[in-house]
Amino acid sequence: MPADAAEEIRGTAHGTAPVPLSVLDLVTVGAGRTATDALRTSVDIARLAESRGFHRYWVAEHHSMPGVASSSPAVILAHLAAHTERVRLGSGGVMLPNHAPLVIAEQFGTLEAMAPGRVDLGLGRAPGTDGATAAALRRTERLNEGADDFPQQLAELIRFLDDDFPDGHPYRRIHAVPGPVQATSPGGVQSPHRPPVWLLGSSGFSARLAGTLGLPFAFAHHFSAQNTVPALDLYRESFRPSAVLDHPYALIGVSALATDDEKEARRQVLAAALNMVRLRTGRPGLVPTPEEAEAYDFSPMEEEFVASWNSNVVHGTADEVRSGLDDLQKRTGADELMLTANAHGGDVRLRSYELIADAYGLPTPA
Repeated sequence: MPADAAEEIRGTAHGTAPVPLSVLDLVTVGAGRTATDALRTSVDIARLAESRGFHRYWVAEHHSMPGVASSSPAVILAHLAAHTERVRLGSGGVMLPNHAPLVIAEQFGTLEAMAPGRVDLGLGRAPGTDGATAAALRRTERLNEGADDFPQQLAELIRFLDDDFPDGHPYRRIHAVPGPVQATSPGGVQSPHRPPVWLLGSSGFSARLAGTLGLPFAFAHHFSAQNTVPALDLYRESFRPSAVLDHPYALIGVSALATDDEKEARRQVLAAALNMVRLRTGRPGLVPTPEEAEAYDFSPMEEEFVASWNSNVVHGTADEVRSGLDDLQKRTGADELMLTANAHGGDVRLRSYELIADAYGLPTPA
């Protein structure tokens, strides 16, 4: 890793925000909209994030979900790199067991060449889908996500990124290109940067591994809120200084939606919650409209799920969302908040980030 690796990881808070603010994009597709619409929204949000001082913009890998068009993070990030200049771009995350480590090293080496010094590689060990789809992705019925496989895959990926397999290793003469090997070729000049590796998680496994390896850690508070504080505590307790970081750095993903009117926020998060009800019961689809959600006959069990789910969505007016985010940051001690706005319409999502930026007094475009 370059000497300034920590500087590429740690962000700077702007305005009155307690910590750096970032964006997590699921490239959601609403009913009556297309994937093209969703990707255009992603470009608009990335440009807004860049102009208003959000630190990074990550895309999450999901599969076989009609309402989530982010099955190919590297492709989307290349598209976003062509439409931005400064904001950090990354995966939140790439699901490592779905891919050969060499392929990921090549993809993110290519992204680094496209956007030097502003690419992050966030890695998760879940499949990002159901078991059958994971089997189709991996061409095997044997699905391993545990301690035996993931650390080995991670170590192999980092070796490819750094081009430092030891002598005698079967991969010693294999190189991820673009990558460091180009600097050792006659006349070669290589970028001083390489994508920082982050570990993502929703439990203690990746928290402990990230701490042991001295890597930055991202926790999925937006769908595992009850585990947030224990996982962050475990990460900090397990942390060992490394060439990457001398002390822990943890961000949390947060569902946050700000609207001009509190009632509208409730309507939008109800629609997003209905989408989750359908996903959790094996009926994934496009994100429904608020009107469809209001007309839906929720069962008592579904109502209980919706209430529990929305209790962890920070939503309301801009001031209410700012207050909720401030409280969450104080409670968790997170070093960075990564906000994901889940709503049917791209215009609603874009407006949410704009309102939050205004509430914190983030920089405005010249």
